[in-house]
Amino acid sequence: MGLVTEIVTLPAAPFRGVAWVLDKVVRAAEQQYYDPGPVQEALAALERERQEGRVDEEEFEQREQSLMQRLEEIRAYRLSQAGPDGT
Repeated sequence: MGLVTEIVTLPAAPFRGVAWVLDKVVRAAEQQYYDPGPVQEALAALERERQEGRVDEEEFEQREQSLMQRLEEIRAYRLSQAGPDGT
């Protein structure tokens, strides 16, 4: 039965291939977008800028709040992807 199914669905093979590639691209983009590393680096750089006096307190707080919200978004996404047992 498997061979017959393969033969019958052969015309759809290019579409399945494109769907597979798109799935891989989406997964890679999500992995990169939801990586906390760059956001943490931006927080550290922001703190250095504040210590060096290149950023005033008001701007620091605004940018810090934005970065912290981004980290919370990443954390929520990762929790939703982990599944019910946390893995």
